[in-house]
Amino acid sequence: MKEYIIVLAPFAILLILYLSAQNWRTSIKTILVLVVVEGALRKWVLPQSSQFIYFLKDIILIGAYLRYYIFSSTQKTFRIKGNSAAETIASVILLLTAWCLLQVFNPSLGSPIIGIFGIRGYLLYIPLIWMLPNLFRSEEELYRFLRAYLLLVIPVGLLAIAQFFSPPLSPLNTYAQDIKQDIATFGDGNSTSVRVTGTFSYINGYSVYAIISFGLLVPLLAVPQSRWWRWATIAELLLIIGTSFMTGARALFISEILFLIGYFGAQLLTNLKTAVPLIKQFTVPIIAITVATITWFQPAINSLLFRINSNNDVSSRISGSFIEPFEFMKLKGLDSYGLGATHPATSVLHKILNLPLGETIPVYYESEMGRIVLEIGPIGFFLWYLLRLILIYVLWRTFLKLKRPLLRQLALSAFLIHALQFNSQLVFNHTLLVYYWSLAGFIFLLPRLEQMENWKQQQEYFNGPDTYRPHTSYR
Repeated sequence: MKEYIIVLAPFAILLILYLSAQNWRTSIKTILVLVVVEGALRKWVLPQSSQFIYFLKDIILIGAYLRYYIFSSTQKTFRIKGNSAAETIASVILLLTAWCLLQVFNPSLGSPIIGIFGIRGYLLYIPLIWMLPNLFRSEEELYRFLRAYLLLVIPVGLLAIAQFFSPPLSPLNTYAQDIKQDIATFGDGNSTSVRVTGTFSYINGYSVYAIISFGLLVPLLAVPQSRWWRWATIAELLLIIGTSFMTGARALFISEILFLIGYFGAQLLTNLKTAVPLIKQFTVPIIAITVATITWFQPAINSLLFRINSNNDVSSRISGSFIEPFEFMKLKGLDSYGLGATHPATSVLHKILNLPLGETIPVYYESEMGRIVLEIGPIGFFLWYLLRLILIYVLWRTFLKLKRPLLRQLALSAFLIHALQFNSQLVFNHTLLVYYWSLAGFIFLLPRLEQMENWKQQQEYFNGPDTYRPHTSYR
């Protein structure tokens, strides 16, 4: 069977590349859906093709790149030249790319094939930034996509609830076939429950999905919607919050609290006049979600609180993640071990392709910051986190400049997510990679949509007062 897969794989890749290159917009949206369902495909539908499915969205993405950057005949309305923020970001990306390409051939890797594989986590998803401004052609289209996309929260959340109340050995609680780990549980010993993963291969994937969904749902509550969609949004938020307790992930729980503090704090600091009515608008949904969470998810709340109280290592792990890279810099000075050196799949590639072994890394690494230093050294570390800090700063500036409510709230959410995920795993978390660079594209997408909407309103105003619509109500 493996021989047939090896023979057919190149043809399958070419077919996927061809199909994904037909319509780059559809391909990007497909990738966003695939992020949510690929874990289910790997765990239950096609476990024998788990590794191929893992790389499927990368193949689709490359096809979309080919269409957009090489074969597209459509006019691209976004240009880097003349945009100071875009020029700054592009300059750092170019420096980072050059350094990463150099590290592909680091002799400590043993083989540049490991380095080529390592490029994926650093560079492959960055071009999404420049595609996002052309992905949606109106504010209404963006809203409708987010509204439909977030409906996926309902089946994913219900599956997570079913996992929580199922035994660890239930088929619902399996991990992807290539992840050889015991099913994680948490609780006080008298009542032990599974840490849920939803449709994702492992807990980290679902935790990322939860904070991203949380960050996108909150802005939807801040804009006018029909009654049906407003209650759908509240139900989706309830599922995200309730199942967040079920993951047993303390970082997720803390991130959601910090997100809300940052969200309402930013509103109060930047525009007190509109902030107070906005906070009042959230009063009923917050009360409804709080009461429902306490009523329906009490076992999960108790399990997470027990885990928080029995493991007081959160602060030490956070501080350690910032200290670790500076300790690792002492190992090789300005040099490093090369791209992909710390990736879990490296040992598999060595075995499958019979590659020469690289230099042994003499330290235990856990945080991503430390692993970045080991892979691309102090110079690469500086460029990587400089880029991430610039994105955070420009997202904040984007939030301050925007006036339209939905676009402004989305910019704030993207800023908060980027800030909260600053020292979390990105290079080594393929779920966050898609969302992170897509949200970075909001820097250019949201101002462009606001410009388009302002132009439309000007045209309506000059065409006649009966056609003028100063505010948008989403239905």
